[in-house]
Amino acid sequence: LRDPAGGRPHAVVPRHSFLLCQGETAAKELMMENHEEEGEGGQWVAVERAFERQRVPPLREQLTMRALVVSFALSVMLSVVAMRLNLTAGIVPSLNASAGLLGFFFVKLWTKALQHAGLLRTPFTRQENTVIQTSVVAAYSLAFSGGFGKSLFGMSSRIANQATEANDSQNTKDPDLGWMIGFMFVISFLGLFSLVPLRKVIPNLTMDLREALVSWVFFVQVFTAAALILGDGLYNLVKILRRTTSSFISAVLKGPESDLPISDDERALTNLAISFDDERRTAAFVKDHIPLWVAYGCSVVIATLSIATVPRIFPPLKWYHILVAHVLAPLLAFCNAYGCGLTDWNAASTYGKLAIFIFGPWAGASHGGVLAGLAACGVIMSIAATASVLMQSFRTGYLTLTSPRSMLVSQVIGTAMGCVISPCVFWLFYKAFDDIGIPGSQYPAPYALMYRNMAIVGVDGFSSLPKHCLSLCCLFFALGIAINLAKDVSPGEVARLIPIPVAMAIPFYIGASFAIDMCIGSVILYVWTKMNKAKADAFGPAVASGLICGDGMWSIPQGVLALAQVSPPMCMKFDPRE
Repeated sequence: LRDPAGGRPHAVVPRHSFLLCQGETAAKELMMENHEEEGEGGQWVAVERAFERQRVPPLREQLTMRALVVSFALSVMLSVVAMRLNLTAGIVPSLNASAGLLGFFFVKLWTKALQHAGLLRTPFTRQENTVIQTSVVAAYSLAFSGGFGKSLFGMSSRIANQATEANDSQNTKDPDLGWMIGFMFVISFLGLFSLVPLRKVIPNLTMDLREALVSWVFFVQVFTAAALILGDGLYNLVKILRRTTSSFISAVLKGPESDLPISDDERALTNLAISFDDERRTAAFVKDHIPLWVAYGCSVVIATLSIATVPRIFPPLKWYHILVAHVLAPLLAFCNAYGCGLTDWNAASTYGKLAIFIFGPWAGASHGGVLAGLAACGVIMSIAATASVLMQSFRTGYLTLTSPRSMLVSQVIGTAMGCVISPCVFWLFYKAFDDIGIPGSQYPAPYALMYRNMAIVGVDGFSSLPKHCLSLCCLFFALGIAINLAKDVSPGEVARLIPIPVAMAIPFYIGASFAIDMCIGSVILYVWTKMNKAKADAFGPAVASGLICGDGMWSIPQGVLALAQVSPPMCMKFDPRE
């Protein structure tokens, strides 16, 4: 390949004469692609090659009316399923894969019908499907993160009558459709804008086999696991803020040509050439600029509305309580988004429990501290959860060349739909079943009483925790920071053997099976990478998506069977002999 203006040849690429090099820059790019993407027999493996000749649709063609209509229908359906599971088992499986596949199915059916009728104007694109998934996930997630089966329902007199203490009027608040919708609107949007300034920081969230094995086998108890997550998340937040600040100062000094970092790995930016896929995705991702004044302005407006509104809904919570909650929320939201990016586990409820032990005793047991703790739990949990969902949506948009503005707008639309749909669905359950929340009933809502009892204990502050619990939390918080510091200052080969604190902590919330699953997947990917790195890098995400979709799609028949109260034909239990 020779520079069109004349000059020395830059590279020879076999069996790729259809690619034309334009100038020295293009030749260097082809050299990098030939080095990194060449598979067996010199064949290149790049996902975006299949879409290279397709234009990326503009913002208006990504946010279509048909996508919003399908999003609303799926949001209602999945919110009912999520609320049903939330009020029975208290645990909601991830329905993200179901949202994406069902959205693809319905819009594809729609476009096929229009095509046969000769009325199809614009084809269905992957960006449009990403918008649908983002809106649906944002909407149905509020059925869980809104606290309808936990803190919000735990405020009711029906749950309070089952507790032994604090069942007076100043510590209870029965559900009502009006205040629930208003409460959702004033607390659910702050998480969307609190992390928007960090949208360009896309961490490299993969771990190799050795790192994963060391991470998953550590035994850490639940309280210390929470401290590890906080220490790990806050350390990385400070590191990213430092790097972003230094890059901003460098950009001001060097001029407008310098860019902000797109990775959390400095060496990846300086020493490693990016592939064709990464180059195309990064160019599309950073093209649509989200002004910082939009994020900051919306955050200030939403926080002001929340400070003025939430104390009117929950009198034990004062305006300064909400102000402090909004100061803490972005920090906790980043920690949650960071941990969710590494492990795909949303730990927003963990930060909600932390809020109970902070704001409950601050309000005071004699001044509605139980109600204040539960309300603060709902505020923190909703903000942390929505921020995590948004960052995951940005990552999905990055992989599908979807505009970040489209992702943010669709997330806002989905959240707005969820603020209405989730309270309405809960209200239907609450009014249709008189025994909801009663143990042994069809809808026992087991976590509602658990959260209320936690709030009753929490009004005494951290002194109510087991002996040495707080000391252990402080110790492991410092340990999380120390492990990250050691990982950053160690040489590359040594750093790969140092575990990630979040990865150590998460399995102890959800059981050892998660660690086994991660280990098996890591072994398969490790062997595949050794056999053919190019194809493993290109098709690994596709294999993972297939497994996730297969597992996630089962949540739909699982929810249908649960709604129909179908029991398994045979149950088996093994007890050890005495």
